[in-house]
Amino acid sequence: MMIDGFAAPPALVEHARRFHAEGGVPAVPRVAATVLLLRPAGDDFEVYLIRRVAAMTFGGMYAFPGGGVDRSDSEAHLGWAGPTPAAWGERLRLDPADAQAVVCAAAREVFEEAGVLLAGPDEATVVGDVSGDDWEAARQDLVGRRTGFAELLARRGLTLRSDLLLPWTRWITPEFEPRRFDTYFFVALLPEGQRTRDVSGEADHTLWLRPADASARAEAGELTMLPPTMVTLAEVAAAGDLAGVARAASERDPGTPILPRIADLDGAEPRFLLR
Repeated sequence: MMIDGFAAPPALVEHARRFHAEGGVPAVPRVAATVLLLRPAGDDFEVYLIRRVAAMTFGGMYAFPGGGVDRSDSEAHLGWAGPTPAAWGERLRLDPADAQAVVCAAAREVFEEAGVLLAGPDEATVVGDVSGDDWEAARQDLVGRRTGFAELLARRGLTLRSDLLLPWTRWITPEFEPRRFDTYFFVALLPEGQRTRDVSGEADHTLWLRPADASARAEAGELTMLPPTMVTLAEVAAAGDLAGVARAASERDPGTPILPRIADLDGAEPRFLLR
């Protein structure tokens, strides 16, 4: 599914007009990763969404669990299963070290923000329920940066299952935004025996929805989302089912960034273009 553009949200138009009027200098994007957690729902499937607290950047917006790449992600020495960092680098168009950092950040963030751990004792298994008090204490230590992700896994004899993450797309925030991110989007199936938990202090509401329903509710104004979230939901919904999502992911180019811009900024109908 190819989405080339849509009517620009008024708030984005105002940001862009102010930026250009003031001769703004684009901020340097921060590298980030986000994960669409998916689970079966009868003959269909659902995606996990969180609403950022109002005080945060992009507060009040529904999004997927994710966040910026930390220094610890690039310095981590951890057990690794699935494609090698070099292979990830080829898919993401990054050098191996940077690719490892992005994948590590995706796995770390989904544990920090959703309580889901994409790791196992070996390359063929995944841990089960990680909602107990001991796991929650470990998660809190990770969030508080009292321990690193690699250290957490090593203490429990676990290996990062990078093969459970499928790269989907890459977005770079428009130049007119004051805070910019270079974000790699992944999809991942919720591991059997695990469940999402509303654990992140960065979210004030969470929900599971069919991607098509989430997309429709966003278009109707019931759920507030930024364009990357809306577009990605529509793309995943178009895959049809979970097997279709996996097939689509294998055929996508997740390394070439989408660089959105607003066309006809001073016209009657500014349009948000993705390509």
